[in-house]
Amino acid sequence: MACVHGKSIRHVNGEIKVSKDPYQIILRPVITEKSTILKDKNREICFEVSPRANKIEIRQAVELLFKTKVESVRVMNKIGKTRRVGRSVGRKKNWKKAYVKLKEGEKMIEYFEAV
Repeated sequence: MACVHGKSIRHVNGEIKVSKDPYQIILRPVITEKSTILKDKNREICFEVSPRANKIEIRQAVELLFKTKVESVRVMNKIGKTRRVGRSVGRKKNWKKAYVKLKEGEKMIEYFEAV
C-alpha cells in the first residue's frame, strides 16, 4: 500500500483502489453542550470532518480509527459567519459536521474527559 498526497492506493484483483487517509477525514471532535447530551442519550458522537468527505468515507474512518461499529451517519454543511473587527469585514470558513451513531453494545468513544 502506497500513500500519495494523503490518499492510500491499494491493488485489489488487479484494480487500483484509492481511499482517503482517515486522519484527513476526521478533523476533530465537536465538544458542545448539545453534543455531550447526544453522546449520553443517543450514543451519537459529533465530529468536524473534511468538507469533501461523504457518509461512507466518514463511517469507514470512524470504524478504522476508533475500532467500533457505526450504525448511521448524518452530515450537515455549516456556513461560515460574517465577522467584523473595526471597519474590516471578514468571514469564518465553511465547514462540515457529522453526527455518528454507534451500534448498540459498542464501546463509547472517549475522546475527552475532564471532571
